[in-house]
Amino acid sequence: MSRPPTAGFGQVLAVREFRMLWLAQLVSVGGNQLTRVALSLLVFDRSASAGLAALTYALTLLPELVGGPMLSWLADRCARRGLMVVCDLVRTGLVAVMAIPGTPLWLLCSLVVAVQLAQSPHLAARSALLPTIAPGDHYLPASAVVNLTAQLGQLAGFAAGGAAVAVLGPSRALLLNAATFTVSAVLTRYGLERRPRPAGGPPTGGRWSVITGGAGLVRADRRLRLLVAFGTVSGFYACKEGLATPYAHALGQGPTGVGLLLAASPAGAVVGMVVLTRWVSPDRGLRLLGPLSVASCAVLTFTVLSSNTAVTCALWAASGVFSAFQVPANAEYSRSVPDSERGKAFGLASAAVRMAQGVGISLAGLAADHAPASVVITVFGAVGAAVSAVLALRWSRMPGRPAEAAVVEPVTTPIRHFPRPRASSKDLE
Repeated sequence: MSRPPTAGFGQVLAVREFRMLWLAQLVSVGGNQLTRVALSLLVFDRSASAGLAALTYALTLLPELVGGPMLSWLADRCARRGLMVVCDLVRTGLVAVMAIPGTPLWLLCSLVVAVQLAQSPHLAARSALLPTIAPGDHYLPASAVVNLTAQLGQLAGFAAGGAAVAVLGPSRALLLNAATFTVSAVLTRYGLERRPRPAGGPPTGGRWSVITGGAGLVRADRRLRLLVAFGTVSGFYACKEGLATPYAHALGQGPTGVGLLLAASPAGAVVGMVVLTRWVSPDRGLRLLGPLSVASCAVLTFTVLSSNTAVTCALWAASGVFSAFQVPANAEYSRSVPDSERGKAFGLASAAVRMAQGVGISLAGLAADHAPASVVITVFGAVGAAVSAVLALRWSRMPGRPAEAAVVEPVTTPIRHFPRPRASSKDLE
């Protein structure tokens, strides 16, 4: 019987470097959500165009498709702490310009794209640095904390963003976001150890081979291909988020119903992440990748039978619980990639997941023009479950995990702990 993970959330947060990395993420996630709300309102106020406002919001998401594969290689060629600081300072300046009253709409849109492009190497560097800061048994709970922060930050940002923009105004809200990037840069610069750029030989081939190296790395390893494929399953169960509004409307619900539906899946994901990280061993978590992936989609097939919002929220929350399989999948992906190539590998995976979600939501939206939203969600759930079953079968035939020491390079900087707390329920706080 495999033993459960020895490090809880409390032990991970007791690591000073991880705590600084987490605090930097916390302030910037909140600022990002505030900016999305502020920009949408600002563009709509100036243009009176709902389409342009929606396009501006989309521009905060789409550049990752390009920035992930094209810029993440920087995290493997530069000192990662320095790269993160530079990206934060660049974003500070760009968002500050966006806050200038009267900035032309075309310039606002251009700046939004530039801000998001600068985010790609920052995320790649942070993801690649995490296994070094929290190695071994600390990595899985550390990864869960990062994912939980992103989920909760989105919920809090959307919930409080409108009220904050109403009080501050769009320009001041943008300035506040610029300040969060500055705080993130300071926490990163003075909270993380200075490390040289990742060890590894010089890149072979031309500059294009360096940029696209992540695709070659994943293509050459069947294990990595399967883990990326598990990530793209989110494109099936994410369809419900794009159809929450028409689905709620069909049930006679207004904005409150839409908000409850949208909050159900992230809330379930938080619960699932805590359970998988705290009470399920890493080895068992890997064995559950297939079943949980199937369940995350299969539970949506009951949406067509639901007749009220409460039942649907329960179904969507269950899907969110099962979707927590992405945490051990992400952890295994990191363990299976050499440190010197983690940046571009994470960039590729991030772009693949984002594309799958974008395509899934878009296709579901088009289908909902011709069929009820509940039927579309049910069909997407059934297809996603079938695809997941194929992945689960292939994953079950994979050989055992390679020895961790072979794929995670030694950590030369000691982990700095405060006195180790006793394992208790407080680890979840």
